Amino acid sequence: MAASRIAESLSAVRPLDGPPVRFLVVDGYPADRRRAIEQAGATVAGALYCQVLLALAPPGSRCAVVQAADPGAEALPGGLDWGQIDAVAWTGSALSLTAMTPEVTRQLDLSRAVFDTGRPYFGSCWALQVAAVVAGGTVEANPRGREVGVARKIALTESGRTHPLYRGRPSVFDAVAIHTDEITRPPPGCVMLSGNAMSPIQAAEIRHGNGVFWGIQYHPEFDLHEIARLVTLHTDALIAAGLFADPEAVSRFTAEADALAVDPARRDLAWRLGVDRDILDPSTRLTEVRNWIEHQVLPSLGNR
Repeated sequence: MAASRIAESLSAVRPLDGPPVRFLVVDGYPADRRRAIEQAGATVAGALYCQVLLALAPPGSRCAVVQAADPGAEALPGGLDWGQIDAVAWTGSALSLTAMTPEVTRQLDLSRAVFDTGRPYFGSCWALQVAAVVAGGTVEANPRGREVGVARKIALTESGRTHPLYRGRPSVFDAVAIHTDEITRPPPGCVMLSGNAMSPIQAAEIRHGNGVFWGIQYHPEFDLHEIARLVTLHTDALIAAGLFADPEAVSRFTAEADALAVDPARRDLAWRLGVDRDILDPSTRLTEVRNWIEHQVLPSLGNR
């Protein structure tokens, strides 16, 4: 059901022209959170990323997923080796880099390996934080609290306005987001590309070892349905943080977000939730992912 819903929502997205791409998607969620996400009616992050990548990439592209928090994640799935992978995309996670558990350190090791390969490397939220720490930066809990639902007024930096990650984006935009931690000290080789009042680093390019990583703190892969389902998983924490008054307020938000995801023409709901084309139009929402494939992944194929 979830896969068919995603496919339908992405049906209007135009794929890029070019040779097929072999993607590796790194799912950063531990097994218990993957189960909770499914039970909440959301899509497991690795599967969601594959759907998005295959909608945007040239026809014939393929996608394999590794569950990076799980034991054995140092081995690539299905007997693959790095010679069979063209590009790596990394998802969000419910984990935190403030706690160096085995589920976290396994992912740091895998990120180092990705940088070493020099493969085009991209990711959302947790992925940006992991890449930053591997490259020498720091990540801590955001003192301003959780950014959830919509990240407002993300503004491009001077570097961001000319960076190919943001080709086609206006200088200020909104995006779907959910995170508690943020980069507090950028690593060497980091170019900050956007930020807002909640998180000064909303996107960055990180050069480390042999690789270049393009990362974003928000989630272009999420539509309103996905974020609504994740909000339900954090109901108590969001109420405690003062972001919702009570469970009924959470229910109203999730019901309206779900309804607007089904019918983006509902102007009444769009007005009430304060969202527009940035989030409602899949082609606009996925601008950064498309730009990464077009400007990093496809040009690199000629070097294989």
